[in-house]
Amino acid sequence: MAEKKPNSFITDKVIPLAGKLASSRHLIALRDGMTLAVPMIIIGSVFMIIAQFPIQAYLDFMASVFGKNWATVLQYPTNASFHIMGLIAVIGISYNLAKSYKVDPISASIVSMGAFVLTIPLKTDKAGALWIPLTQFDSAGLFTAIIVGLFITDFYVWMVHKNWTIKMPDTVPPAVSNSFAALFPGFIVLALVWVIRLGVEATPMQSIPNIISFFLATPLSHLSNTLPGALVAEFLISFLWIFGIHGANVVSGVMMPIWLTALNQNHAAFTAGKALPNIVTTSFFDNFVHMGGSGATIGLAMLLAFAAKSKELKTLGKLVAGPALFNINEPILFGLPIVMNYKMLVPFIVTPLINVTTTYIGMATNLVARPMGVYIPWTTPPILSGFIATGHISGSVMQIINIVLDTLMYFYFFKSMDKEKLAEELDPKNAEA
Repeated sequence: MAEKKPNSFITDKVIPLAGKLASSRHLIALRDGMTLAVPMIIIGSVFMIIAQFPIQAYLDFMASVFGKNWATVLQYPTNASFHIMGLIAVIGISYNLAKSYKVDPISASIVSMGAFVLTIPLKTDKAGALWIPLTQFDSAGLFTAIIVGLFITDFYVWMVHKNWTIKMPDTVPPAVSNSFAALFPGFIVLALVWVIRLGVEATPMQSIPNIISFFLATPLSHLSNTLPGALVAEFLISFLWIFGIHGANVVSGVMMPIWLTALNQNHAAFTAGKALPNIVTTSFFDNFVHMGGSGATIGLAMLLAFAAKSKELKTLGKLVAGPALFNINEPILFGLPIVMNYKMLVPFIVTPLINVTTTYIGMATNLVARPMGVYIPWTTPPILSGFIATGHISGSVMQIINIVLDTLMYFYFFKSMDKEKLAEELDPKNAEA
C-alpha cells in the first residue's frame, strides 16, 4: 500500500472543503450582498473626508466661508449612506440568494426587507408618533440583516418550490404575476417573524436585535478585533491562495460584516469626537496588510521590476509593477507563479502576518492613528491610502515601514528564484527536467 504524502490531509480534505465553501451559494450571496453596500459607504466616505480633512487651516477656511455648521451639513450624505448598511445588506443578500435558486429575487428581497424591519423595536415620540431608530439600519442591525437575509430567504424559497403560491394566468404581466406569487409566502414569513418577536418581547432580552447582539454580534466583534483574530483571518487568506482558492473572497465573505461594523463604529466615534474603538477593520486589511494584493506582494513586485537579472523575471517585473501599485497581484500569483509554488509558501504566508503584527502594535500603542471610519477603495495606492484612512501622516509612515519589511522578507526567496532562472537562461541544461 502506497504511503501517503505528509500534505495529503491538506490536499485531500482541507482544500476540497475550502473549495466547496468558496462556491457555497450562501457564502456567495453573503459576500455579494454585502458588496452592494460598498459604493454607498465610499460615497459617504468622500463627504466625510471633505468635512473632516485633517488640516486645521483648511477647516478654519471652510468655517469662515460657509459658517460653523458647514461640516454637519456636508455630512448629511454620510449619514444617509452609512446608516442604511443593514437595510442594503438584507436586500442584497436575499436578492442574490433567491437568484441562485432561480426564484424571483425582487419579491424575495422585498419580503426579507419587511421581515427585517419587523424585527426592529419601534420608538414613540412625545406626540405619540411611531418611528424606527436609524441606528438599527446601520451596523447595529447588520447581523440581524444577515440572519434574516439568509434564513428567511431560504424559507421563502422553500415555500415557492412547494408551490405555496397564487398562480395567475399566463396572460397576466410577469410583474403582476410575481407579486401575487409572493403574497402567500410573504404573509407566512411576516406572521412567523411577528410571532417570534412577540415571544422574544416576553423575555428579559426584550427584542430580537438584543438577542443577536448578546449571542453573536458582540462576542464575534470582540474576538475579531484582537491580534490573534486578525492573524488567523490573514493566515487563511494566504494559505488558501497557495492552492488557487481566492482566500480573500472566502474569508471576507464571513468576516466582512464584522469588519464593516467595526469601521462604522470608528466612523461614529470620529464624528462624535471620541476615541476610535477598533483597530481591525476593512481599512486595516485593505490599506495596511494587503499592499500589492494578497500576500503583501508589492515588495516582490518591485524586486522583480528593478532587481531581477534573469530576462524572464525582468519581463514579468515590467508587467506586474503597475498593477501592484493598485494592489492587483493576479499577474504575480499566476505569472511567477505563487499559486501551487511551495517554494514561495513561506514568504507569501509570513509577510502579511508581519504587516498585521506591526500595524496592530503601532495602532494599539497609539504610535499610528487608527482607521477613522472612511472606506477607501482597495485599489488606492499605498502611502496615499494610509493618510486618507487614518487622517494622519503616521498612516503613511506605517505603510512605508511595512513595505520595507515586505521587501526584505521576499528578498531571499526572490534571489534564489532569480539565480535559478538566470542559470537556466545561461545554460539550458541547468533547467529542471
